[in-house]
Amino acid sequence: MTITIEQLETKQAELATEQTELAKQIAKFKAQNTIAQVIALPEARIELREGEHYAGFLVGKDGVAGHHVILLPEQAEDIKWADAVKWAAEQGGELPTRREQALLFANLKEQFKAAWYWSSETHASDSDFAWTQDFYYGFQDNDDKTYEFRARAVRRLTIE
Repeated sequence: MTITIEQLETKQAELATEQTELAKQIAKFKAQNTIAQVIALPEARIELREGEHYAGFLVGKDGVAGHHVILLPEQAEDIKWADAVKWAAEQGGELPTRREQALLFANLKEQFKAAWYWSSETHASDSDFAWTQDFYYGFQDNDDKTYEFRARAVRRLTIE
């Protein structure tokens, strides 16, 4: 069998095409295994007071340190938003943010009545309204601050 220069060139072109395709696959595989970001959380020792519950931690946004969320034991019933803010401070905490309420629903739902609870957040476009969390279905909504709902307080430990 005689091999011609044309056959060799054809085979060389096929191998070049396969090599290019293989290089693309290798690059794609390497990109999948590249770590884009590492989040390191320091070890924490969290002491809970009587009746408190650890809800978990929230990673900070835009370079702000994250924090651990601790649910305080007491709860208020049938309370307007402004009174709920004061009540939470009297408990040694604050009303939870919307993100914290989502964490509380996910991790400590059993510590809540199946009802609506005030958050600390006022609605961005109408300061007469504040955000609330339903602890039955998990919905969040905004309601008039003069309505009466339940309230829970949290304290926070910053992750340093």
